[in-house]
Amino acid sequence: MVTRNSAREVSVAEHMYGGEGALTKKPIMDPALMYGSSRMFIQGRLEAGSEIGWHIHKGDGEVYVILSGEGEFNDNGTVTTVSAGDVTWTPDGEGHSLKCLSDSLEFIALVIYNK
Repeated sequence: MVTRNSAREVSVAEHMYGGEGALTKKPIMDPALMYGSSRMFIQGRLEAGSEIGWHIHKGDGEVYVILSGEGEFNDNGTVTTVSAGDVTWTPDGEGHSLKCLSDSLEFIALVIYNK
């Protein structure tokens, strides 16, 4: 199976989880094709100053794979800088946020159910 880049529709989410600015999202694969193991698998982009606001995961966890740019990752109150090649994990019951510190921040986000 191949999913073509040109066939995936880009959407914009304003003030994601109460954060500033907008998140541009492009699905990588429909979660329904992934055996019901996830609810989201996207390529995301934040522009300078934009962020995904603080939120707590309930019944799932989330991985970010940072592709380019620099960001501020809040991991349950511990704030650290992330950049290309870094991978974050937020398990069920824990919270996080992500803010763009550069011109743009591109990443992969995968939300996996805790079964």
